[in-house]
Amino acid sequence: MRLLFVCVGNTCRSQMAEALARHMGHEAVSAGTHPGDTVASNSLAVLQEIGVSTEGLSPKSVDDVEAEGWDMIISMGCGVHCPMLPIAEDWGLDDPVGGPIDVYRSTRDTIVDNLERLSAEQTDA
Repeated sequence: MRLLFVCVGNTCRSQMAEALARHMGHEAVSAGTHPGDTVASNSLAVLQEIGVSTEGLSPKSVDDVEAEGWDMIISMGCGVHCPMLPIAEDWGLDDPVGGPIDVYRSTRDTIVDNLERLSAEQTDA
């Protein structure tokens, strides 16, 4: 699947979703409405501890991402509204920014669960 993950800062949840989706064999990109400067170090750490590559991850603006051609555009749960991006699902994830690493791990694991559900739905379709 071709997946686009969007949020506000594009430094935590959506970056984890991009890396995890790629790790699972999907084509994935993430972007934010107001992207930060760097990916949160705890986001990178919790990906690396389960063997997921963080190469190439960096905050990107939704303005720099093509709006068409995605199988699904997913909001991470930050109330993102982009008139040019048809959001298919909102995963309702709290932003772990500034929290302890266990919060990042929990967010990562929820993203994995959601991606496994999407993969199963695609297989069943």
